[in-house]
Amino acid sequence: MYGRDPWGGPLEINAADSATDDDRSRNLQDFDRAALSSRPLDETQQSWLLGPTGEQKKKKYVDLGCIIVSRKIFVWTVGTLLVSALLAGLITLIVKTVPRHKHSHAPPDNYTLALHKALMFFNAQRSGKLPKHNNVSWRGNSCTHDGKTGDSIMKDLSGGYYDAGDAIKFNFPMAFSMTMLSWSVIEYSGKYEAAGELNHVKEVIKWGTDYFLKTFNHTADSIDRLAAQVGSGDTSGGSTTPNDHYCWTRPEDIDYDRPVIDCSSCSDLAAEMAAALASASIVFKDNKAYSQKLVHGAKTLFRFSREQRGRYSPGGSEAATFYNSTGYWDEFLWGGAWLYYATGNNSYLQLATTPGLAKHAGAFWGGPDYGVLSWDNKLTGAQVLLSRLRLFLSPGYPYEEILRTFHNQTSIIMCSYLPIFTSFNRTRGGLIQLNHGRPQPLQYVVNAAFLATLFSDYLDAADTPGWYCGPDFYSTDVLRDFAKTQIDYVLGTNPRKMSYVVGFGNHYPKHVHHRGASIPKNKVKYNCKGGWKWRDSKKPNPNVINGAMVAGPDKHDGFRDVRSNYNYTEPTLAGNAGLVAALVALSGEKGSGIDKNTIFSAIPPMFPTPPPPPAPWKP
Repeated sequence: MYGRDPWGGPLEINAADSATDDDRSRNLQDFDRAALSSRPLDETQQSWLLGPTGEQKKKKYVDLGCIIVSRKIFVWTVGTLLVSALLAGLITLIVKTVPRHKHSHAPPDNYTLALHKALMFFNAQRSGKLPKHNNVSWRGNSCTHDGKTGDSIMKDLSGGYYDAGDAIKFNFPMAFSMTMLSWSVIEYSGKYEAAGELNHVKEVIKWGTDYFLKTFNHTADSIDRLAAQVGSGDTSGGSTTPNDHYCWTRPEDIDYDRPVIDCSSCSDLAAEMAAALASASIVFKDNKAYSQKLVHGAKTLFRFSREQRGRYSPGGSEAATFYNSTGYWDEFLWGGAWLYYATGNNSYLQLATTPGLAKHAGAFWGGPDYGVLSWDNKLTGAQVLLSRLRLFLSPGYPYEEILRTFHNQTSIIMCSYLPIFTSFNRTRGGLIQLNHGRPQPLQYVVNAAFLATLFSDYLDAADTPGWYCGPDFYSTDVLRDFAKTQIDYVLGTNPRKMSYVVGFGNHYPKHVHHRGASIPKNKVKYNCKGGWKWRDSKKPNPNVINGAMVAGPDKHDGFRDVRSNYNYTEPTLAGNAGLVAALVALSGEKGSGIDKNTIFSAIPPMFPTPPPPPAPWKP
């Protein structure tokens, strides 16, 4: 038999030889195994070549298609994955079934807790148609027709705030209160936000500024009068005419006439209202339209204050009886400083740094009340505010000399607050007597605590560890400690263990001098004299006016929780505004500090940007 040789020649196939193919195959297999034994092969190669012996070895591997892995490794891997999945499921089940304990931030400090309360006082003092979220159950709409009767040129004077335990709207202390709140927001907006109160305090401020815009023609560039007061409290000569002091009735039930008192020569009031609107314009700078409206109103008011000179509280007026202004030069400094920050217009800075103005305001002659910030005298506030300008922007000539003077005066005032100095006495319990033992001391104390903390934060932000009192150097912590001791006294660390902020702590005044809080909301309308029984009742007030800081103790740390004695138990807008400012300044961690830049947002660069360098010279 012939076949074709793949190399081109014939191939002869011998049948006889074919019978021995199996033998030759076995011989070749034997030969191959012998040859293989001469050099080692790996297990995979042996499994290909060695037949039955390779089949036994192959069981040690698992073919996964793309790779072949050791069966041992495969089993361990799969087992590990299964066990891990089982453990993960078990842990998830435990986490979902075991009660959760939320690990929140550290509990709020006392200053933050008191801050929540103190802001609520302003909700309780609102006049007009109240918002749905006012959150004071015993208050309702009141005096919505203010301004619509009488001779005032402003016919809608609803809104704003009642001053204290009565229902009079005194624009002078109300404006100071809004300025203080705005200042605290500008400096400490981060702390307000951390406390969850930023929107609340801005609503409080806007309720006040919306009302102020109603008290004069805010769209005009110049005015000749404004509304100074709504309501009356004159009971001189035994008058029995129904008014806000003679009557004891809830604001919601007032049915007697509420006169409006206008003024055409009231520099102090107009400049303070200008400060309120100007400072609020910085608070609301993100609402451009509203901020510009406030700035325009502030400019109009300040121009009026400068052109038609005079005190808003001439002798014999109601204003002189209840909120007498001792002068308007301090308001010129205060209002001018705020308008400079709100507008960046140097003309306001030039005015606020005029030495003659500072002299008239009492910056150089001292006196027993030097360094005491109040609704009447804003000199100390203006000195601190303008010291801020020097610390952070340092505008230089021609302002440096008077700004350095203000800075030095501020340092001296801070020294006077310290116990080592004798400018002011202290009670045995440690309360500084800024009003020299006269009644209602707390409103002055909280203002000083705010200024001390603020100036301390200014120095820290300027990388200045302290300041000098004569030859002695004091750290900023000393100022903060002073502020803490005073506010702690207000909150209950005092000989009587009495918190002077209603609703804070377990022991606080229960007979607050306040018409709305002392008369129950029981669908009974008590007329002018009908409410006297609640005024004279020995029972605690049926309504708790949370956050109200009362007038405070006497110079011996004594306190009488008696409704009829307003020198102990009456709260005021101005007092609570200072309290809120001091509380937010002390709240949270010290390191959080002030907002250095927001107050300067409207001020252009102090020094022109230098021109770019000339292009390189080319031959």
